[in-house]
Amino acid sequence: MAHSESIEVSDLFIIGGGINGCGIARDAAGRGLSVTLAEMNDLASATSSASTKLFHGGLRYLEYFEFRLVREALIEREVLLKAMPHISWPMRFVLPYHKDMRFESDTPTSKLLNTVMPWMKGRRPAWLIRLGLFMYDNLGGREVLPGTKTVDLRSGPEGLPLEDRFEKAYEYSDCWVEDSRLVVLNARDAEARGARILVGTQVLSAESEDGIWRIETRDTETGQTQTHYARMLVNGGGPWVGDIIQTKVRVNSREGVRLVRGSHIVTKRLFDHDKCYFLQGTDGRIIFAIPYETDFTLIGTTDAEHSDPSVKPTCTPEERDYLLSFANQYFKQDLTQDDVVWTYSGVRPLYDDGASSATAATRDYTLKVDTSTGAPMLNIFGGKITTYRRLAESALEHIAEHLPNVSGPWTAGVALPGGDFPVDGVSNLTAQLKTDYPFLSDYWAGRLIRAYGTEAQAVLGDAKSAEDLGRDFGATLTEAEVNWLMAKEYARHAEDIVWRRNKLGLRLSEEQIADLETWMAEQRKA
Repeated sequence: MAHSESIEVSDLFIIGGGINGCGIARDAAGRGLSVTLAEMNDLASATSSASTKLFHGGLRYLEYFEFRLVREALIEREVLLKAMPHISWPMRFVLPYHKDMRFESDTPTSKLLNTVMPWMKGRRPAWLIRLGLFMYDNLGGREVLPGTKTVDLRSGPEGLPLEDRFEKAYEYSDCWVEDSRLVVLNARDAEARGARILVGTQVLSAESEDGIWRIETRDTETGQTQTHYARMLVNGGGPWVGDIIQTKVRVNSREGVRLVRGSHIVTKRLFDHDKCYFLQGTDGRIIFAIPYETDFTLIGTTDAEHSDPSVKPTCTPEERDYLLSFANQYFKQDLTQDDVVWTYSGVRPLYDDGASSATAATRDYTLKVDTSTGAPMLNIFGGKITTYRRLAESALEHIAEHLPNVSGPWTAGVALPGGDFPVDGVSNLTAQLKTDYPFLSDYWAGRLIRAYGTEAQAVLGDAKSAEDLGRDFGATLTEAEVNWLMAKEYARHAEDIVWRRNKLGLRLSEEQIADLETWMAEQRKA
């Protein structure tokens, strides 16, 4: 292929606009690489918006002896908190203890204990939980987050919603994160540093010609096709990573992913405090019950095999009932399917290491460079939202082996858009916003700061009243905010906004969402 001067060749072409793709795009653009990223749907439209929304070390991964992963995640929590205090914040987790708690039978820890202490019959002894929490407190060098303590459930507010048989609990720290906002903010920061972010752009094929990738894409709305060139391909397709290797690039590869579905249910609020519950089941699995969007409780997650990435994951009635009965073993209030206001489900693309069960498959990430076609392609398997920034740094180490002059790591501690304020600064920022815009309610001001941080004022502009913000779509969503999300945050459809840029879908009627979709379609035409 004769390269004329007119052909523009990017350093990197990234397939996939989830957390790994956008995290790598941001890191690479900040090191001076030219980057193009293509996402076939909306940013974070698959796995990255369907997480349990936690920046956590992964307490239960200690039972799999995944010490490297846990340590990296624990250290990373605080690095991330400081860079995005608007969309991430510390949470205290309450782990009620009962002597009948069990291990999963196929963890390395349970196998060891069953050999050494067969009389325990798979039960989790209290000393083991304390040991795990001691490691959790000390593996990652905490600065911001408080350590573990014991809680008396008979006297504290944490015990009120629980059945009376739970008398004591352990309480430890982890962090909450708005997962889909995290992805969008990484994409915006990447673009601010020179990357091209293409949403609604499907990759049709990628072929290597004379050591350069030639990538064909199609706009999913207009059908228009385009050709791109790049020195290196990054496959951040998440659940589709294997599909991209086999059908888009057509490389024979033994690497595979194991798709594991995690489903969640959302109910009306089950308790009045702001702590989260870490609940252990009689089957050895664990679930979380987390305060969610002010008026709700999020319960999840399940672990089920999911065979086909093209089948949209949904929470099955069996998974819903499993989570309800799991929660009912703990809470006084008896939950039924009528209490469920929303469900969501995501597929974790775990590296297939031949593990026996979905729960046992490694949560660590695996990066592999393939040069068999003559041009390098980096395939990304697995990964957790907590370690996305470290995954991106590891990816850049691999990329630097194939591209010249890649500078060193820079993202640790660098704020994402709107995050340039202190970790404990949310209440001050919210108060200031209410002073500047007296027409905002407490809920409205709080929601804007939690979404946009220091950029909330840019969203509201010079409005003196709610009417100045244009059309009211309901639940504090206004025309001014929708315009901002379309212009700055790649939103094209109503669902992009009400289920990913925020969670106002929990408060808007189907009719209101349909009205928003119609209005946005007219804006896009105009």
